[in-house]
Amino acid sequence: MEVAVAPEGGPALWPAVAPGKRPKKSAVLFFEVEILDARSREKLCFLDKVEPQATVADIKNLFSKSHPQWYPARQSLRLDPKGRSLRDEDALQALPVGTTATLYFRDLGAQISWVTVFLTEYAGPLLIYLLFYFRVPFLLACCCHSFHYVKRLLETLFVHRFSHGTMPLRNIFKNCTYYWGFAAWMAYYINHPLYTPPAYGDEQVKLALAVFLFCQLGNFSIHVALRNLRPAGSKARKIPYPTRNPFTWLFLLVSCPNYTYEVGSWIGFTIMTQCLPVALFSLVGFVQMAIWAQGKHRSYLREFRDYPPLRSPIVPFLL
Repeated sequence: MEVAVAPEGGPALWPAVAPGKRPKKSAVLFFEVEILDARSREKLCFLDKVEPQATVADIKNLFSKSHPQWYPARQSLRLDPKGRSLRDEDALQALPVGTTATLYFRDLGAQISWVTVFLTEYAGPLLIYLLFYFRVPFLLACCCHSFHYVKRLLETLFVHRFSHGTMPLRNIFKNCTYYWGFAAWMAYYINHPLYTPPAYGDEQVKLALAVFLFCQLGNFSIHVALRNLRPAGSKARKIPYPTRNPFTWLFLLVSCPNYTYEVGSWIGFTIMTQCLPVALFSLVGFVQMAIWAQGKHRSYLREFRDYPPLRSPIVPFLL
């Protein structure tokens, strides 16, 4: 090979190319991806010449072209048949696989969008309670219950950003049974002719109303703070911190203050109505939200080494 010489006898800066010859382009590395059924180990699909920058979401889209019945939202792709599902944003070249990658597929079943789930869950209690409402003296309870679910519907449409686009369709029947059934039970008792008013009268109702409204504002403030933490279209996770809004200062003590405020709202509604079905709904809701909060708290601890150690999942210093 000839070497080019810089003007005035300076050092050579680049190799000269012989006339008529062009430098060879570097070879582009592609991956081969085979997808097996996680249960039977049957080969379902083989993808050739997959770019290394391709994500798991891209592979799902390619897979669904040969198997349209398994659209991307109902696919779970894993490195091990019994392992965890890979995230959609994981790049193929970043996975611990060779140039021939084997992924295992599990069918998650029919899926439904989270927006549809929440709209269905929350519209039911709103309408069901109003069907039972026929006694004017209990207007306040009706207004508070309706306000809560109208707020949830509006947050679903305009505030929430979901990290997962869908949920298994079968779960919506269980969730709606819970929300709709309790709404009917509560409304029946609160609006029954034999309903007993709160023991301490208006003072108890006013205190409970203050607790309810305070926690509703707190819950909304946390939802807005979490929304602002994640840009539109992004699945990036960050540590939530308090903002200038005093309601967000609860982030200093708990990982999921939205659940803390939610439980507080239902405690206030329980005191206001002094009704057993409301108390049971609040208790069941607290148990479920505590489970969710503990799972999210553990996830924060795994993902962020600098996560504030003082925080508890849902109840400051206790749980």
